[in-house]
Order: sequence, then structure tokens, then C-alpha cells
Amino acid sequence: MRRIAGLPAVPLAALLTVLLTACSSGSSGSATASPTSSASATAVPSPVASASPMPTVTGDFGSKATITIPSGQPSGQFVVATVSEGDGPTVAKGDWVTVNYTAKDWTTGKDVSSSYDSGGKPQLYQAGIGQLVPAFDQSVIGKKVGSRILVVAPPAAGFGSSGNTSAGVGANDTVVFVLDLVESIAPDATVTGDVTQPPATAPQVKQNGKQAPTITIPAGQSPPTELQTYVLIKGDGKPVQAGQQLLVQYTGVLWADGKQFDSSYNHGGAQALQVGTGSLIKGWDQGLVGQTVGSQVMLVVPPSLGYGDKASGPVPANSTLVFVIDILEAV
Repeated sequence: MRRIAGLPAVPLAALLTVLLTACSSGSSGSATASPTSSASATAVPSPVASASPMPTVTGDFGSKATITIPSGQPSGQFVVATVSEGDGPTVAKGDWVTVNYTAKDWTTGKDVSSSYDSGGKPQLYQAGIGQLVPAFDQSVIGKKVGSRILVVAPPAAGFGSSGNTSAGVGANDTVVFVLDLVESIAPDATVTGDVTQPPATAPQVKQNGKQAPTITIPAGQSPPTELQTYVLIKGDGKPVQAGQQLLVQYTGVLWADGKQFDSSYNHGGAQALQVGTGSLIKGWDQGLVGQTVGSQVMLVVPPSLGYGDKASGPVPANSTLVFVIDILEAV
């Protein structure tokens, strides 16, 4: 999967806390290679709705769950049970989901890091594509947004024979998760709303629904030497903060000839990336922090805030770049 030229791809598992990163069984060596579950070499059992014995869960959706481990050994089955059902859309394979979680190691009885803990935050990942442990990857598919889900993950659906020492999960431990399914966004999602056109001296943007917008460079205009930011659609969501993971659709063209050099619409749809930490070009870090979720933003990025005097893939040296970016989510 290609990304914005020169913008480092962030492996999906790396977007999550250490709880979710699992040992890689191999890497393609490409910039977008993602860790896979350490259980990937073992067949994952089909999920069942219940088994004996079963943990119990108390607490409300949106708050840290209390998980009580029963006496006796786990059944060894992969359990995915709906504790309470939401009324939102149903998650499909490939959808981007935002999930809060609570976890406990059945084998040791110890709590495992939670997104509700101090410093924790919801986690954003793409469901059902095999880049996370099956306990997360598979358990949300077919569930409705707003649901609280109990997952009993035997080693084959969790951290396998390697465990996860950073998370305090031992080899072959069974782990119990409670997942709060906060949001689901389809890969082809786009921002909609009232459009404010930029001035005539700026690039013009034509909306094309689920397709990449058309960006037209103004004839006879010299490119700006400073970052230009235009809010085309103003979202009513929360402001983007430095260090957050963003889910975006984007298209980038060259000011020099208007040629498109990259677009998420052409390679899999919405993409997740981290903003405000120096992992992106400076124009993105400066132009997106502070914008609100649900906005469509156009950035005109001078070379000093882009790729400078170095060529990067299809982007020539000293290029001024124009991006139209839909901010779909920030966590």
C-alpha cells in the first residue's frame, strides 16, 4: 500500500499501545510492513458466543470494565460475546474502528494495561485484515457501534507461545478483553458539508463524492513561499492535537503542473497516520494540528515545509505541493 510520497508509513500495530503489538513472524522489508500476531502460525479457533467457565463483566459502556475471572481453567475456546449491544452501524471487514478496552490475564489474574488508565486513549485500527492479534482483529466484525464486547482469547487468538513481556502477558496465557466499540468508518468515507471556496488566487477544488477531488492550479500565479491553509468544509468535531492518530482521505498535486502524485482514493482508501510529532512533512504537522474532525482542509505547502531540495518519488526537488485532506477521525 502506497502512502503520501515521503511520509513514513506507520504500521497499524504500531499505532496501538504495547498491549496490542505482537511478535512479528516475518517482515517484507517494505516501509508499510506490519507486525503480525505471534499466534499467526497456529490455527485460530472459530469464535463461539459462550463457553464454560466464563468471566463476568460489570460497568457501563464508556468506562473501565470490571472483569471477574471464575475459578477453574479456561475452556481454550475463542469467545466473542456481546455484553450490551449498541445501535450504531455494523462493522464490516476493512472498516476503521475506534475501540476502548479493558484487559485481564486469566492465567495470572492480573490486570493488563487499559485505554481507560491514566495516559491511555482509544485505539484506531482496521478490522479484519490480519495485522493485529485475532482478539482485536476479528472480534469487532459484525458488531454494532456502541456495543460492549467480551473476548476470551486463548493463546492462538492472543499472544501465542511468545506472550508479550512488555504487557505482562506470559507465554500461552489466556487474556480476557472487554472492548467498547466507539466508532466505525468505511475505507471510502469522505467529509461532506457546506463548501467554502478559496480565493481565486489559490488552487480551486471540485468535490467528486467518493472519488478524489479535482484540484486546479490557478493560471499565472506564483506559488506561495509560506504555508497556506484553507478550510473548505468546517467539521464540528474535536480539534486535532499533536501526537494523535488521524484517519484521513487525501489527494496531493504538484503546483508546477497540477499533476497528481498521490491519493488515498487510489490505493485502499482512508489512511491512518500520526500528526505533530515530526513523522510527517512539516506542512502537514503545522497545517492539521488545531483543525477539527470532520473538516476538509487544503494545504499549499512550500518546499521548505515539504521535501525541500530533495526529490521524493514522483515529487521533484523544490516542489510546492497542494493537498486536499479529509479529517475523518483523531484519537
